[in-house]
Amino acid sequence: MTAVLYDIPGPKARARNTILGVVGTAVVLAIVGFVIYRFIATGQFEGRLWSWITYVNIQYLLLEALWNTVSAFAVAAVLSLVFGAVFAAGRLSEHAWLSRPSVAIIELFRAVPLLVLIFILFFGVSRGLGIDIPAYWAVVLGLMLYNGSVLAEVFRAGIRALPKGQSEAAYALGMRKTQVMTNVLLPQSLRAMLPTILSQLVVVLKDTALGYIILYPELLYQARFLGSQGQLGAPILQVALVVAVIYIAMCLILSGLSKLLERRLRKSPKASATDPKAMADGKNEVNAAQAQAGGGTAF
Repeated sequence: MTAVLYDIPGPKARARNTILGVVGTAVVLAIVGFVIYRFIATGQFEGRLWSWITYVNIQYLLLEALWNTVSAFAVAAVLSLVFGAVFAAGRLSEHAWLSRPSVAIIELFRAVPLLVLIFILFFGVSRGLGIDIPAYWAVVLGLMLYNGSVLAEVFRAGIRALPKGQSEAAYALGMRKTQVMTNVLLPQSLRAMLPTILSQLVVVLKDTALGYIILYPELLYQARFLGSQGQLGAPILQVALVVAVIYIAMCLILSGLSKLLERRLRKSPKASATDPKAMADGKNEVNAAQAQAGGGTAF
């Protein structure tokens, strides 16, 4: 929190926040305790319901599902960054024939729910255009279109967050617009928006779970498959807990990397060149885009 955009809480506000924090923590602990009690009372911790995890074939199955999840995330993340950079540059262009189509594409794909995009790619394109798209590419392309549109707004907000003197000084030195963008504005905006970009990549990782709806064998799909096996005791809750821990671990790694970079960039003297109000406006644009599409909040 910065005093430029927010009022620093006084003694009463700090005391109120402390009380609310303690009460909230107590409520959460009570809920967790009740859930654990119900697990024990209903026998969810019995060994027979957890024996599935000792089978080697099931371990290989989960590893393969983990690889499918990571593979879809990695390719979708790279394509989303490229998509976002290209259409952010198009939206910032002074040529209407380039900026208007870019705006239309960004607004279209960030407004359409991700699940609808995946359905259109997997079912609609194959039936309407006769182009067979595998489940893997339907998930990857859907993630690219949605998250790439959100990242395009992030890139645009990052470039606009830079003081105008940066570009004016570059033009005064005789640099062309392309040189100003690639050599001056883009490197600084990437530095400023890197934590935001990594936060959006966490969203990409979590959204890979939507692939189970079109039978892409990622972690959630395999969890549902294993949890429905009667010979294993139908341990749907136990499998879901293990898969949830895997998702949480992967998201914590990305979130930790984001916080580490944010702290390092905050200490950098170059970070002071960014207008904090414009940065906040950029984050608000991203949150508004995700809320419009029904997704989670990246910040």
